[in-house]
Amino acid sequence: MYQELVLNNDPKSVISETIRTLRTNLQFSSIDKKIRTILITSSVPGEGKSFIAANLALAFAQSGSRVLLVDCDIRKGRQHYIFGSHNRAGLSNLLLENVEEKYAEYIQETKIKNLSVMFRGVTPPNPSELLGSAKNKMLIDILKENYDIVIFDSAPINGGLTDSLIMGTLVDGVVIVAAYKETSISLLNSTKKSLENVKANILGVVLNRANNKSKKYYGHYYG
Repeated sequence: MYQELVLNNDPKSVISETIRTLRTNLQFSSIDKKIRTILITSSVPGEGKSFIAANLALAFAQSGSRVLLVDCDIRKGRQHYIFGSHNRAGLSNLLLENVEEKYAEYIQETKIKNLSVMFRGVTPPNPSELLGSAKNKMLIDILKENYDIVIFDSAPINGGLTDSLIMGTLVDGVVIVAAYKETSISLLNSTKKSLENVKANILGVVLNRANNKSKKYYGHYYG
Protein backbone atom coordinates (compact mmCIF):
# COMPACT_ATOMS: atom_id res chain seq x y z
CA MET A 1 0.00 0.00 0.00
CA TYR A 2 1.24 3.48 -0.92
CA GLN A 3 4.63 2.28 -2.14
CA GLU A 4 6.29 5.72 -2.15
CA LEU A 5 5.23 6.56 1.40
CA VAL A 6 8.45 5.49 3.06
CA LEU A 7 7.38 6.67 6.51
CA ASN A 8 4.48 4.22 6.32
CA ASN A 9 6.35 1.28 4.81
CA ASP A 10 9.81 1.66 6.37
CA PRO A 11 9.49 3.99 9.38
CA LYS A 12 12.98 3.18 10.73
CA SER A 13 14.81 3.99 7.49
CA VAL A 14 17.23 6.88 7.08
CA ILE A 15 14.87 8.76 4.78
CA SER A 16 12.02 8.41 7.28
CA GLU A 17 14.16 9.91 10.01
CA THR A 18 15.28 12.69 7.67
CA ILE A 19 11.68 13.58 6.76
CA ARG A 20 10.78 13.69 10.44
CA THR A 21 13.73 16.04 11.01
CA LEU A 22 12.46 18.22 8.16
CA ARG A 23 9.04 18.30 9.81
CA THR A 24 10.58 19.40 13.11
CA ASN A 25 12.68 22.08 11.44
CA LEU A 26 9.62 23.47 9.69
CA GLN A 27 7.69 23.53 12.95
CA PHE A 28 10.40 25.73 14.45
CA SER A 29 11.13 27.77 11.33
CA SER A 30 9.08 30.75 12.45
CA ILE A 31 8.90 32.17 15.95
CA ASP A 32 6.40 34.97 15.36
CA LYS A 33 3.96 33.19 13.03
CA LYS A 34 3.03 29.53 12.96
CA ILE A 35 3.65 27.88 9.59
CA ARG A 36 0.42 26.20 8.50
CA THR A 37 0.49 26.28 4.70
CA ILE A 38 3.64 24.97 2.99
CA LEU A 39 4.38 24.90 -0.73
CA ILE A 40 6.74 22.21 -2.05
CA THR A 41 8.33 23.04 -5.40
CA SER A 42 11.48 22.40 -7.41
CA SER A 43 13.45 23.91 -10.27
CA VAL A 44 12.61 21.35 -12.97
CA PRO A 45 10.59 18.12 -13.22
CA GLY A 46 12.04 14.90 -11.82
CA GLU A 47 13.70 16.21 -8.66
CA GLY A 48 11.33 14.38 -6.31
CA LYS A 49 9.09 17.16 -5.02
CA SER A 50 5.94 15.00 -5.04
CA PHE A 51 7.73 12.25 -3.10
CA ILE A 52 8.90 14.79 -0.50
CA ALA A 53 5.47 16.47 -0.31
CA ALA A 54 3.64 13.18 0.27
CA ASN A 55 6.05 11.93 2.92
CA LEU A 56 6.21 15.29 4.67
CA ALA A 57 2.41 15.35 4.84
CA LEU A 58 2.53 11.85 6.33
CA ALA A 59 5.14 12.94 8.89
CA PHE A 60 2.90 15.76 10.10
CA ALA A 61 -0.07 13.38 10.22
CA GLN A 62 1.89 10.88 12.31
CA SER A 63 2.67 13.65 14.79
CA GLY A 64 -1.05 14.09 15.43
CA SER A 65 -1.79 17.07 13.16
CA ARG A 66 -4.81 17.06 10.86
CA VAL A 67 -3.17 17.30 7.45
CA LEU A 68 -4.41 17.98 3.96
CA LEU A 69 -2.13 17.34 0.97
CA VAL A 70 -3.21 19.36 -2.09
CA ASP A 71 -1.83 18.58 -5.54
CA CYS A 72 -1.73 22.02 -7.16
CA ASP A 73 0.59 20.89 -9.96
CA ILE A 74 -2.48 21.06 -12.16
CA ARG A 75 -0.60 20.27 -15.35
CA LYS A 76 1.34 17.14 -14.38
CA GLY A 77 0.68 16.38 -10.72
CA ARG A 78 1.10 12.76 -9.65
CA GLN A 79 -0.25 12.51 -6.11
CA HIS A 80 -3.14 10.36 -7.36
CA TYR A 81 -0.55 7.83 -8.54
CA ILE A 82 1.23 7.89 -5.19
CA PHE A 83 -2.05 7.23 -3.37
CA GLY A 84 -3.36 4.75 -5.93
CA SER A 85 -6.49 6.69 -6.77
CA HIS A 86 -8.26 8.26 -9.74
CA ASN A 87 -7.93 11.86 -10.89
CA ARG A 88 -11.39 12.42 -12.29
CA ALA A 89 -12.00 15.50 -10.15
CA GLY A 90 -9.84 17.68 -7.95
CA LEU A 91 -8.52 21.19 -7.37
CA SER A 92 -9.01 22.45 -10.92
CA ASN A 93 -12.64 21.29 -10.93
CA LEU A 94 -13.30 22.80 -7.51
CA LEU A 95 -12.03 26.22 -8.56
CA LEU A 96 -14.84 26.38 -11.12
CA GLU A 97 -17.43 25.81 -8.37
CA ASN A 98 -18.56 27.61 -5.24
CA VAL A 99 -15.48 26.69 -3.17
CA GLU A 100 -17.07 27.54 0.17
CA GLU A 101 -19.96 25.14 -0.38
CA LYS A 102 -18.21 22.43 -2.42
CA TYR A 103 -14.61 22.11 -1.13
CA ALA A 104 -15.32 19.11 1.12
CA GLU A 105 -16.63 17.09 -1.85
CA TYR A 106 -13.18 17.18 -3.47
CA ILE A 107 -11.23 15.98 -0.43
CA GLN A 108 -10.50 12.27 -0.14
CA GLU A 109 -9.68 10.46 3.06
CA THR A 110 -6.69 8.11 2.96
CA LYS A 111 -6.15 4.90 4.90
CA ILE A 112 -3.69 6.81 7.08
CA LYS A 113 -4.98 8.50 10.21
CA ASN A 114 -5.12 12.32 10.05
CA LEU A 115 -4.13 12.48 6.36
CA SER A 116 -6.49 13.64 3.60
CA VAL A 117 -5.72 14.55 -0.01
CA MET A 118 -7.07 16.71 -2.79
CA PHE A 119 -5.85 15.65 -6.22
CA ARG A 120 -5.21 18.03 -9.12
CA GLY A 121 -8.25 17.28 -11.25
CA VAL A 122 -8.48 17.67 -15.01
CA THR A 123 -5.91 19.85 -16.77
CA PRO A 124 -7.54 23.16 -17.72
CA PRO A 125 -6.34 25.57 -20.43
CA ASN A 126 -5.54 28.23 -17.82
CA PRO A 127 -3.87 26.76 -14.69
CA SER A 128 -2.09 29.99 -13.72
CA GLU A 129 -5.30 32.01 -13.91
CA LEU A 130 -7.12 29.48 -11.74
CA LEU A 131 -4.37 29.50 -9.09
CA GLY A 132 -4.27 33.29 -9.07
CA SER A 133 -8.03 33.64 -8.76
CA ALA A 134 -9.93 35.05 -5.81
CA LYS A 135 -11.54 31.62 -5.45
CA ASN A 136 -8.17 29.97 -4.83
CA LYS A 137 -7.24 32.58 -2.23
CA MET A 138 -10.57 31.97 -0.52
CA LEU A 139 -10.02 28.20 -0.68
CA ILE A 140 -6.63 28.44 1.01
CA ASP A 141 -8.16 30.46 3.85
CA ILE A 142 -10.94 27.87 4.23
CA LEU A 143 -8.47 24.98 4.31
CA LYS A 144 -6.37 26.73 6.97
CA GLU A 145 -9.47 26.94 9.14
CA ASN A 146 -10.17 23.21 8.82
CA TYR A 147 -6.70 21.64 8.95
CA ASP A 148 -3.64 22.08 11.14
CA ILE A 149 -1.25 21.78 8.20
CA VAL A 150 -1.87 22.09 4.45
CA ILE A 151 0.90 20.88 2.14
CA PHE A 152 0.75 22.03 -1.49
CA ASP A 153 2.64 20.00 -4.10
CA SER A 154 3.27 22.60 -6.80
CA ALA A 155 4.72 22.78 -10.31
CA PRO A 156 8.46 23.26 -11.00
CA ILE A 157 9.47 26.91 -11.33
CA ASN A 158 11.94 27.01 -14.22
CA GLY A 159 10.35 26.49 -17.59
CA GLY A 160 8.24 29.59 -17.97
CA LEU A 161 5.43 28.54 -15.63
CA THR A 162 4.17 31.02 -13.05
CA ASP A 163 2.03 28.54 -11.08
CA SER A 164 4.39 28.15 -8.11
CA LEU A 165 5.28 31.85 -8.05
CA ILE A 166 1.58 32.66 -7.71
CA MET A 167 1.11 30.01 -5.02
CA GLY A 168 4.25 31.16 -3.23
CA THR A 169 2.58 34.48 -2.47
CA LEU A 170 -0.45 32.76 -0.91
CA VAL A 171 1.18 30.34 1.54
CA ASP A 172 3.13 30.76 4.77
CA GLY A 173 6.34 29.29 3.38
CA VAL A 174 8.03 27.53 0.47
CA VAL A 175 10.39 24.54 0.46
CA ILE A 176 12.55 23.93 -2.63
CA VAL A 177 13.48 20.36 -3.54
CA ALA A 178 16.78 19.80 -5.38
CA ALA A 179 18.21 16.51 -6.64
CA TYR A 180 21.69 15.43 -5.57
CA LYS A 181 24.21 15.74 -8.44
CA GLU A 182 21.39 16.68 -10.81
CA THR A 183 20.26 20.18 -9.87
CA SER A 184 22.96 22.73 -10.70
CA ILE A 185 23.76 25.59 -8.35
CA SER A 186 22.90 28.11 -11.07
CA LEU A 187 19.49 26.51 -11.57
CA LEU A 188 18.82 26.47 -7.84
CA ASN A 189 19.87 30.12 -7.57
CA SER A 190 17.50 30.98 -10.42
CA THR A 191 14.64 29.27 -8.58
CA LYS A 192 15.51 31.07 -5.36
CA LYS A 193 15.69 34.43 -7.12
CA SER A 194 12.32 33.91 -8.83
CA LEU A 195 10.68 33.21 -5.46
CA GLU A 196 12.41 36.17 -3.83
CA ASN A 197 11.18 38.45 -6.61
CA VAL A 198 7.57 37.73 -5.61
CA LYS A 199 8.51 38.02 -1.92
CA ALA A 200 7.76 34.38 -1.14
CA ASN A 201 8.93 33.14 2.26
CA ILE A 202 11.60 30.52 1.47
CA LEU A 203 11.88 28.14 4.41
CA GLY A 204 14.77 26.07 3.05
CA VAL A 205 16.04 23.55 0.53
CA VAL A 206 15.73 19.76 0.63
CA LEU A 207 18.53 17.86 -1.08
CA ASN A 208 16.91 14.70 -2.40
CA ARG A 209 18.40 11.41 -3.63
CA ALA A 210 21.78 11.70 -1.99
CA ASN A 211 23.17 8.15 -2.10
CA ASN A 212 23.12 6.12 1.07
CA LYS A 213 24.29 2.71 -0.10
CA SER A 214 21.14 0.57 -0.21
CA LYS A 215 18.69 3.45 0.03
CA LYS A 216 17.24 4.91 -3.12
CA TYR A 217 16.13 8.11 -1.45
CA TYR A 218 17.89 10.18 1.14
CA GLY A 219 17.53 13.80 2.01
CA HIS A 220 19.15 16.68 3.79
CA TYR A 221 17.45 19.91 4.86
CA TYR A 222 19.14 23.27 4.64
CA GLY A 223 17.60 26.33 6.22
